[in-house]
Amino acid sequence: MRDTVTVPEVRGRKRAQGAQPIVMITAYDTPSAKIVDESLADIILVGDSLGMVVLGYDNTLAVTMEDMIHHVSAVKRSDPKALLVADMPWMSYHVSVRESVLNAASLIRAGANAVKLEGGQNRLDVIHAINDAEIPVMGHLGLTPQSVNAFGGFKVQAREEATRKRLLEDALAICEAGVFAVVLEGIPSEAAKEVTEAIGVPTIGIGAGPNCDGQVLVFHDLLGYSLGRKPKFVRSYETFAESGIAALALFREDVIEGRYPKEAESYK
Repeated sequence: MRDTVTVPEVRGRKRAQGAQPIVMITAYDTPSAKIVDESLADIILVGDSLGMVVLGYDNTLAVTMEDMIHHVSAVKRSDPKALLVADMPWMSYHVSVRESVLNAASLIRAGANAVKLEGGQNRLDVIHAINDAEIPVMGHLGLTPQSVNAFGGFKVQAREEATRKRLLEDALAICEAGVFAVVLEGIPSEAAKEVTEAIGVPTIGIGAGPNCDGQVLVFHDLLGYSLGRKPKFVRSYETFAESGIAALALFREDVIEGRYPKEAESYK
């Protein structure tokens, strides 16, 4: 049995210092969390991505605190050894510092070990305040999905010199404010490398190339559990959707043809 992964341990996981890369995978319910934890992932992220991959929304903006608390609680019931990080959904940390801290506390009470929020220098007060409440904070920069309307869609960020400079400034600022790790999403590999080398906490990439201190992907993308188009950076290691459809079709056929249930599958 492995030891429980902690925030201080993750904070020290810089590849440049010889540390093993961090593996973070999303999960949204008890069964998926058990599977992720058995795979020995370091971090389970209950992401607001659940809005898209579980609840069927077009983006993450419809996800509420109630949604996040519900799913964090379900993941916690799997009793994972991995560090459990919960996304703070849109508008849960945008109105006031006080409200932000109370919302972060609600996610901790639901079972999270830390929270993740999007944004750079515009979120420093919130990061400081949540840290002051003894709640660890993970940052998220680059293509921040809660900014999808401001960005005009899910578009790669930090391609120009000015935006790349701003990305680095934001990364340095939130590290100074006390984040223990930073997710870098949807940015060029060179920009991710620059940030990773400049900051003292680990970076975890998603669509940010191979130069980060770790990588994160969505559970459903990893297992090929979703149908339809997938982002360029996704690598599916299984085809659960296709094999699942085939299995369900066999069940339907067995029912229609009278092959299910057999006597051995029936009670006397």
